[in-house]
Amino acid sequence: MNAAGRADSGGPAVDTAGGADSGRSSAETAAGAGSGGPSAETAGGVSYERLKAYEGRPAAVAGVGKDRVNEPMIRHWCEAMGDTNPAYAGPDAIAPPTMLQAWTMGGLSGHDGRSAAYDELFALLDGAGYTSVVATDCEQEYLRPLRPGDEITFDAVIESVSERKTTKLGTGHFVTTRMDVRADGELAGTHRFRILKYAPAARRATEARRAGEPKPGRPRPVINRDNAGFWEGVAQHRLLIQRCRACGTLRFPWLPGCNACGGQEWDAVEASGEGTVFSYVVMHHPPFPAFDPPYAVGLIELAEGVRIVSNVVGVPYDKVRIGMPVRLEFLRVDDEWELPVFRATFSATEDAAGSVAGGAV
Repeated sequence: MNAAGRADSGGPAVDTAGGADSGRSSAETAAGAGSGGPSAETAGGVSYERLKAYEGRPAAVAGVGKDRVNEPMIRHWCEAMGDTNPAYAGPDAIAPPTMLQAWTMGGLSGHDGRSAAYDELFALLDGAGYTSVVATDCEQEYLRPLRPGDEITFDAVIESVSERKTTKLGTGHFVTTRMDVRADGELAGTHRFRILKYAPAARRATEARRAGEPKPGRPRPVINRDNAGFWEGVAQHRLLIQRCRACGTLRFPWLPGCNACGGQEWDAVEASGEGTVFSYVVMHHPPFPAFDPPYAVGLIELAEGVRIVSNVVGVPYDKVRIGMPVRLEFLRVDDEWELPVFRATFSATEDAAGSVAGGAV
């Protein structure tokens, strides 16, 4: 969080940890976005002017959170995130600011306050052939703390629809919505959420590969001033973890401030490279041209106590298990780039004793 009380998260273009930048330009950059040609008309014959006319129209009106801000949800969030900040517990507890969107979610039953304009816009994009969707990034701004007992209400607006963009995923339009979140009628924060509605490029890429063209390279991470030190360490075959100089807390991914005490000063320590699979998924869909599914993506708990998302290698994807010991190595993906991955340290034929199989998606 910076001095303005904002938190940003970046897009889906990176397959390992290390942080990501935010904002409209970086989201489109991370997705490999460029001009998709003349902007007056989409591929499906819908004019951009018609899409742009939806800017400023409501996406949700007079929404009400299904639960008031409450201590059990705060506790569950902190346990899942490993956040031990004392401000989130006790008689004067506040909710973690990054829970802002959580209080507006509709759950499995959903909300019934979504506007007709939002559905119309998405129907136009679907009709133009942009039937796929991927979330690229979000931005949050915090204006006042949320406390147990606060009633949450919200309104959302379609803030922007981009011109047609060509990305590594395909060609389409970025749609940004802004949600204003209120606590007991007082504006508490804003949440901007950006998605890409696109026509997939995977089929074209597959046909090109069959025709003898080289396989596309791995997407590049977004490197900024907050995470540059991490990637400099990777280039030296070192996995660096931030350490707060004020309280000594280790943190990962890299952030500008300490979650435990708010300290802004930090140094870095090198991880031993030893870890275990804390959780994992097996990626089957959607297909990306640079990857060959299915493959395993693990949440690795390092010996130092922090966790990192990375690929699990050296074992078939269907043999990965929670609790499996792994060790860091660096995978060269092209002439310029290496990524940290984790290799299983026992044979795929060995039994992962005591471990519990994880889920696949």
